[in-house]
Amino acid sequence: MFTGIVEEVGEILTLDPHDETGGTSLTVSIPAGSSLLSDAHLGDSIAINGVCLTVTEFNAATSFKVGVAPETLRLTNLGDLKQADRVNLERAVRADTRMGGHFVQGHVDTIATVTKVAADGNAQTMRFSPRNRDVLRYVVYKGFIALDGTSLTVTAVNDEPAEQGGGWWEVMLISYTQSRVALAAKKEGETINVEVDVLAKYAEKSMAGYLETMAGGSGVADLVKKTVAAALAEKK
Repeated sequence: MFTGIVEEVGEILTLDPHDETGGTSLTVSIPAGSSLLSDAHLGDSIAINGVCLTVTEFNAATSFKVGVAPETLRLTNLGDLKQADRVNLERAVRADTRMGGHFVQGHVDTIATVTKVAADGNAQTMRFSPRNRDVLRYVVYKGFIALDGTSLTVTAVNDEPAEQGGGWWEVMLISYTQSRVALAAKKEGETINVEVDVLAKYAEKSMAGYLETMAGGSGVADLVKKTVAAALAEKK
């Protein structure tokens, strides 16, 4: 579990698609003087651009290595990373950590493309269009969203079809955030990892179960039909 509060911005040293284990691994350097790995252990979880990964090797002063599963490469943009790319880093949350962001699992739902970057005073507005439009039902105005592992507040959302200019949301990065996350340097056409608020998923599943129960197991569509039919019958 993470909070979406980025601790450090690291740099990719290597992306090895054929490491000694026969799989893919990432090696990431940390800034000089960083304490990110001061309490690290093999097997610990660190989020890289919002993706929860397992530490397989590390040097507490300079760098660490993680393994990347094929499924992770399919669902995220980690496979597109190149040497010297900057990435957001966050260690797994501790029980005594302040919840400055929101509950972030490090489980990416989809990737999205940056479609707009614009200055607004000293802040920066960014617009994103998701590859999987299904996630839009979890994106709400003033709600939480994790973009490349950064906990942000949705400042605008448009659920209209893409052909009508919709299918996007926006966030705003204040000046402080711009200087401390890699996301701020993204340009139009580049991609980011997206994790929607997991609490919205739980609420959706709970409500679906409740409606199924109300419908006697016959399905939500049948419940709606029964409700409409009962309302019409009362008017007769």
